[in-house]
Amino acid sequence: MTRKPDFGAYYAGDLYGEMTLLENEPTRFSISALFPGLLVAAVVSLAAAFLSQTYGIPLILAGLLLGLSLSFLSRDTRTHPGLDFASKTVLRGGIALLGLQVTLWQIAELGAAPFAALAIVMIAAIAGGLLMARLVRQPSEAGLLAGGATAICGVSAALALYGVIGQKRVDQGQFAVTLVGISLASAAALSIYPTLAIWLNLTDAQAGFLTGAAIHDVAQAIGGGFAVSDQAGAYATVVKLARVALLAPLVACVALILRYRSKSEGAQSDLPSFLLPGFIVLFLAVLTLNSFLEIPQEVQGLGLTASKAMLLLAVTATAMRSRLELLLDSGWRSVAPILGATVASLVAALLLIPAL
Repeated sequence: MTRKPDFGAYYAGDLYGEMTLLENEPTRFSISALFPGLLVAAVVSLAAAFLSQTYGIPLILAGLLLGLSLSFLSRDTRTHPGLDFASKTVLRGGIALLGLQVTLWQIAELGAAPFAALAIVMIAAIAGGLLMARLVRQPSEAGLLAGGATAICGVSAALALYGVIGQKRVDQGQFAVTLVGISLASAAALSIYPTLAIWLNLTDAQAGFLTGAAIHDVAQAIGGGFAVSDQAGAYATVVKLARVALLAPLVACVALILRYRSKSEGAQSDLPSFLLPGFIVLFLAVLTLNSFLEIPQEVQGLGLTASKAMLLLAVTATAMRSRLELLLDSGWRSVAPILGATVASLVAALLLIPAL
């Protein structure tokens, strides 16, 4: 019988990326300047971990919601250096350690046909987000953000993509709505998709593909598969890890599209000359080492625990530096691209399942 993984470990995979919501402020690196912000973010992160452990709330969602509810604390400028440090530097360190979760061989294990089907589901999610954004008169970048986050790995992909898209194209309110909406949509999918798979009498492989390809966040996609059977959970793990590995190509494609659009409009591009942000390059380097070197399980376990703590701290600090009033003023149109991307990915996965 296949051993069930520690789903909590995969919550680390639900958040890697770089957020650029922060205002242009001088960065201070002295311990005394960082301490207030880091302390308050750490306390809120511990509260989120307690809620997750006690009530089963997804860890990242708990940190995000608690951080948003306490965003008024960031009005004290003494917290800014520490919160900024956690949102950027701590985040990048956690990203690097996430490479210990995936190997190239796990991705290759999926096979050509299922990988092609997975690619179609991801394209459908992005197209659904873009189409819905256009229908409700939202910026195309908002649809790309929602679609890309749905296609890859939820909140983590949203953060990574926002690091390229930037607040000039998608405002803070829209981004905050995307983070919350993606988390809630993933939680809803976890509740519905395993039941749907059983009702449709899908095989273990088909159920694993449905949950791994259509549920947004890593832990919930894998947990949804194991809710059907151990075999479905094992297959969902492989499918979901393949999606996670495709974040780097997606970020590169988005950067190319935005740079081309800037040139065609005669505007100066604000994107970096190098397509991939440094955090993704470092993640890929660790992933490659993990694929070709035999890293002891104890080291992998310590790295995973450290990445979970760092990424929870980062998302909590990021939420605390967001403007809650922008989130409340966004309206229903801001959620529409997430709904479009979610429905499109589900429909595409169900249509492709008979061919597997």
